[in-house]
Amino acid sequence: MTSHSFIAGEEDAGMRLDAALVSRGAARSRAQGQRLIEAGLVTVDGQTRRGSHRMAGGEKVVVAEPEREPAPATEAADVEFSVVYEDAHLMVVDKPAGVVVHPGAGRTHGTLAQALGDRAAGGPDPERPGIVHRLDRDTSGLLIVARSDRAHAALTLMMRERQVQREYLALVEGRPDARSGTIDAPIGRDRDHRTLMSTRTDKARRAVTHFEVLETLPRTTLLTVRLETGRTHQIRAHLAAIGHPVCGDERYGGAASGRALGLTRQFLHSRKLVFSHPVSRELKTCESEVPTELLRSLEAARRDPAPDGPDGGRN
Repeated sequence: MTSHSFIAGEEDAGMRLDAALVSRGAARSRAQGQRLIEAGLVTVDGQTRRGSHRMAGGEKVVVAEPEREPAPATEAADVEFSVVYEDAHLMVVDKPAGVVVHPGAGRTHGTLAQALGDRAAGGPDPERPGIVHRLDRDTSGLLIVARSDRAHAALTLMMRERQVQREYLALVEGRPDARSGTIDAPIGRDRDHRTLMSTRTDKARRAVTHFEVLETLPRTTLLTVRLETGRTHQIRAHLAAIGHPVCGDERYGGAASGRALGLTRQFLHSRKLVFSHPVSRELKTCESEVPTELLRSLEAARRDPAPDGPDGGRN
């Protein structure tokens, strides 16, 4: 479904694509234009482009309508989250599954950023104050939020220079060939499915994921996963690319295993953050307990009969 389209004229020539979207009324702000572009919803002559793309006269720009999620029953102030650590400069938030971190294409309400209110601050986007990284809606666990422009700038630089250790717990289908490994495979928006990230892309960005086996189960494997880079859907896309999708991940191939284990979302939890405080330089280690629903599914995975066992696996 198309919400807006236009042919670039002489007045648009040389203008950035994100600015042109605002000028032509296809976006309310440059920030919203960037989100539409990042979501793969904007094409120029049939091709996706970066927000920095310079317009030329005669190009056809098409902006697709984002898929809207139903409005939540509660207001933003009622969005659930807990705070693991907080001081005058930053906080570490423990986000439950089902909560979107910030407004974006298709979601404009009921987000963590809105629920944080004045407790978060910093950064160039007024709709994402304090947000320096994110978790997918159905991924639970820890993320850092800035409380000032100074902290936001410092934390953003720390993320870029890989000075924040981010550790996840993931239950995946099958059994990796090695006890530990590194997936170094550039990813970007999939050529055919624009809402998915994959190695099948025309605009790849470097992505590196490290994993280690914690527990081998009959049909699944429990992994510790550490991010070196932080691309959208990186862990989910990388594990799917090596044939071991996250259990319960409907987008990346883990739907069947998720149903078998009683999962209602992907088994992916941000359980540990280690970083030097951007102001005091004190080393901070924050941890999050694994949610109860994931522990129940993990127990189910441990009881799951092996595919080559005496009872032949699941009935």
